[in-house]
Amino acid sequence: MKYRYSSTLLAVFSLLFFSFAAWADASSAASSSVGKVDAGQEKSSTCQGCHGADGNSYGPEWPHLAGQHANYIAKQVLAFQEGKRSDPTMSAMVTGISKNDIDDIAAFFASKSITTQEEKNEIKIVAAGRTLYKGGNYYKGIPACAGCHSPTGAGNRPGVIPALAGQRMQYIVKSLKDFRSGTRSNDTNSIMQNVAAKMSDNDIKVVAAYIAEMK
Repeated sequence: MKYRYSSTLLAVFSLLFFSFAAWADASSAASSSVGKVDAGQEKSSTCQGCHGADGNSYGPEWPHLAGQHANYIAKQVLAFQEGKRSDPTMSAMVTGISKNDIDDIAAFFASKSITTQEEKNEIKIVAAGRTLYKGGNYYKGIPACAGCHSPTGAGNRPGVIPALAGQRMQYIVKSLKDFRSGTRSNDTNSIMQNVAAKMSDNDIKVVAAYIAEMK
């Protein structure tokens, strides 16, 4: 009972504190300009080679972009351009893309619907991930993912917080491990780095499994 009560308090704290921290910095995170969907479809032809014609990626290591918030997609592309994120493929792909083109491409992918993949994880793994996602871990100081990314995994567009529901498990695992190691550090106020630093490999595995099966 004590643990359940503590977990509830941690989840509430996560929702209030971390969402506010992300919101407070959102004004400088990405442009508020709105891209053109039709133009973005043509401009994203190269992106579609990995991320799919409709934003649903072809491989487990590549993230789905379908239904993702346009401002978050734009923020990540700019991060690759500015060297705040590094990946051999992505860093090369985004070279020379204008801000207008980025907004159009982001708008196109944001207009699509994500297709949840069948990951075939054990029920107990998904259940453990649900517990961590919804309530965090009081004893480890891990806040609930739901506090920022919402209970349904819809994220928070004004706060430039990504939608997670249905995202590729392998990509989520890699992202969390990159945050944990400091390889990725473009998160607002280092929130994700601080959270991931408290997560074990198993914590990362189970929460990623749950996220991948969210609809």
